Amino acid sequence: MPRTQGRREAGSHELSRLVCWHTMKRTTVKLPDDLDARLRHEAERRETTVSELTREAIEAHLGGRKSKRRLMAAGSGHSGHSDISERIEEILRAEVKR
Repeated sequence: MPRTQGRREAGSHELSRLVCWHTMKRTTVKLPDDLDARLRHEAERRETTVSELTREAIEAHLGGRKSKRRLMAAGSGHSGHSDISERIEEILRAEVKR
């Protein structure tokens, strides 16, 4: 009887994780309870594993080969107004008068 009988067939993404398993090192990281809870919540929200999310975060932080680096300031000044560039002079005048 094949080992996979009774299991659903793994998708290509799941299969790639299984294939890579033997090439990875296991490590232990001690986290405060609140950080552990945030990590587990985010992994659940993204429908991924804590290990995969941790690898992605480390790669992004260290600039790994799969780095999904984001501009930290991107969107930080988002006001919700789409006409800011058209009204910049008016907005600046109002700020100077304060």
